[in-house]
Amino acid sequence: MTEAWAGRVPLVSARVDTDADRAVTELYSAHYRSLVRLAALLVRDLGTAEEVVQDAFVAMHGGWHRLRDNEKALAYLRQAVVNRSRSVLRHRQVVDRNAPKPAPDMPSAEHGAIALFERSAVIAALRTLPARQREALVLRFYADMPEAQIAETMRISRGAVKSHTARAMQALRTMLEREE
Repeated sequence: MTEAWAGRVPLVSARVDTDADRAVTELYSAHYRSLVRLAALLVRDLGTAEEVVQDAFVAMHGGWHRLRDNEKALAYLRQAVVNRSRSVLRHRQVVDRNAPKPAPDMPSAEHGAIALFERSAVIAALRTLPARQREALVLRFYADMPEAQIAETMRISRGAVKSHTARAMQALRTMLEREE
């Protein structure tokens, strides 16, 4: 490259940047508010509308050299605002569709007190059961073991596990109904 050629490139680039700066600044001064109103009507949120319009102006400034007809700059900006607003709305739909489900409502204090009372009544009733019946129930419902594993743990047959569990359940039911 010759020095003359190398010297011209920055001048042309600087002049294009200056033209873009001036043109975009004029458009911004004249049309920013109306474009924000347009975006706000589309996205229903002023903060997001301002971001959409700012992004459209930044994109216009960066692509000013590609604009063939400077008279169509406002139309280009409006279309950019509409397109970016559509993107925001599509993004919101995706976020809403994939939002985590809210946690279930917490139980009331009364519910907690009743549950504690019922639990303590069950524990008290469990303590009155014969050892084998209590062991079978605890392994079945607290440890969540299957019958075969309970039989192995207690060193009894599966039939004996079924028998101890059934008798223990009947005894608990009778004791708890009497307390009510």
